Amino acid sequence: MVSSTSKPSSQQLLCLADVGCNMSTARCAVVLIIALCCAPAPVSAQTIDVARFFAGAALGLGFHESAHLIADGAFGANPGVRKVSAGFIPFFAITHEPVSPTKEFIISSAGFWAQHIGTEITLAKHPQLREEHAPMLKGLLAFNVVTSVIYAGAAFVRHGPAERDTRGIAVSADVDEPWVGVTVLAPAVLDTARYYRPNSRTLRWASRAAKVGGTLLIFRAAGREQPAVK
Repeated sequence: MVSSTSKPSSQQLLCLADVGCNMSTARCAVVLIIALCCAPAPVSAQTIDVARFFAGAALGLGFHESAHLIADGAFGANPGVRKVSAGFIPFFAITHEPVSPTKEFIISSAGFWAQHIGTEITLAKHPQLREEHAPMLKGLLAFNVVTSVIYAGAAFVRHGPAERDTRGIAVSADVDEPWVGVTVLAPAVLDTARYYRPNSRTLRWASRAAKVGGTLLIFRAAGREQPAVK
């Protein structure tokens, strides 16, 4: 999640140097993988597979949030972390100072773009993933799909933390948030279909077209830029 609201007070905001909950996700996953590879014999193979599945999901979370941080850093938006809640579930949001509509669109979209890239690489290199024994890759794909579905649902009902990515995209591009939900949900649905029907060229290219189509909203955001005063 990202937020374009004014930067919170020093008590609310934790500098990234002091908070490692998102930056350390990938590192924690790597440590978990190493531990699993060295697991003692009594640990069942099924238990290890479940742990690897969730490690893949953790990597997906790390990629999503890291993409926001990279975009924030590239635009000098002074990112920080603030505690939020999604219903009864405590979570965190990456905050940043106000930026132009185009920059806000890129920052808010960065997490989804990271998911799209990860999914395309996974399904391109492992088109028969469903038949493979690859729990980490399946965990990564599951995270990308489920996260998109959750965000789309929040966009459709316009509910959830104000820092939600779909709201940032909608505000920056000046479109109704449910339409953003459609652009987020469509790739998730099509990628799920690709998982079950890997030989379908129609699904493959429809999924890619849906991903590209969502990024085209950036032109609406760019059209809202204020002309420079000479």
